[in-house]
Amino acid sequence: MRIYLVAGELSGDILGAGLMQALKRRHPDAEFRGIGGPRMLAEGLHSLYPLETLSVMGLVEVLKHLPGLIKVRRHLRRDALAWEPDAMIGIDAPDFNLGLERQLRVAGIPTAHYVSPSVWAWRQGRVKSIAQSVDAMLTFLPFEAAFYARHDVPVAFVGHPLADELPLVNDRQAARAALGLSSTGPVLALLPGSRGNEIRFLGPTFLDSVAWLHERIPDLQVIVPAASPARREELEVLLADHPARDIVVLCDGESRQAMTAADAVLLASGTAALEAMLCHRPMVVAYKMAPATHWLAKRMVKTDWISLPNLIAQETLVPELVQDAASHEAIGGALLEWLGDDAKRQAMEARFADLHATLQRGASERAAEAIDGLITHGRLPPQEESA
Repeated sequence: MRIYLVAGELSGDILGAGLMQALKRRHPDAEFRGIGGPRMLAEGLHSLYPLETLSVMGLVEVLKHLPGLIKVRRHLRRDALAWEPDAMIGIDAPDFNLGLERQLRVAGIPTAHYVSPSVWAWRQGRVKSIAQSVDAMLTFLPFEAAFYARHDVPVAFVGHPLADELPLVNDRQAARAALGLSSTGPVLALLPGSRGNEIRFLGPTFLDSVAWLHERIPDLQVIVPAASPARREELEVLLADHPARDIVVLCDGESRQAMTAADAVLLASGTAALEAMLCHRPMVVAYKMAPATHWLAKRMVKTDWISLPNLIAQETLVPELVQDAASHEAIGGALLEWLGDDAKRQAMEARFADLHATLQRGASERAAEAIDGLITHGRLPPQEESA
């Protein structure tokens, strides 16, 4: 079996390596070619370019590198056609991979895309182009699979690798001990984001929310995992003269440990919300951005929710406070509802554990099963009703 794989960044390299391992368990003599990073190379991929070749972010950067990216895609097309793989799988990097997938599919090579772009949220018209590019879409989340099914795109819900990685049962007290927190009293984990702009827009409001909450919960402990040294420096500046400085503990990284230690989490929308759900911790999602960006986003985004827990459940499980609604009083009040009601908090922890179980499906094995079916039978294996 010959598989052509193209990953565009570190997260794709991790996914690709897991997929290769699963495919090799089914086909020990499988061969792999394309683009990948160190993990995929260790599994036997012959990579024609470094992983960083496709890691271009931002409009200006993409335009600057566009001629080079077009040249790379043309080379990969020629190389794949000459190698004659049984299938080509693009791993994320949709702007690059979907075009290559379409070219190879037209030439008769079965194609799949692993990790759905956010087509369900904005620019939904892209689904027509996706349908022309892939024989199968492999999704992490059930609502993504439902979207593609509605648009008659063959799809397999394979589950989320993070759900496989995180345990269904976790130890709050062990996490508190590891972070040097008291074993008694309420703990709030605060994650204002991994980007400088997020700290700028959210940091002061988040800290004001902590001060508001501390007035009502005197024994509150707050743990703030800094996403990077630069973010830690920015947080230290914000905390220097802030009323909340004496109850906030900064740590480097350790976001999952911090969320596991917590009774509730305050965070910016994004992957952190999914991680908090997989740690089974109630949360408040808040987000602020530049006014012009918010104006544009409101007109482009087509979903009822912005946070993954609500999107996965298809109902409002956690509060979402955006832009003007994200005042420190509103955020503090929403957190107080979680921290002040043990029964409500425990019910949500149980609900999140159930959602965790639905996503914990062995993503790499299921993705390999889907690709195997596509190659062997020309179609995806039958999907379970829960998908």
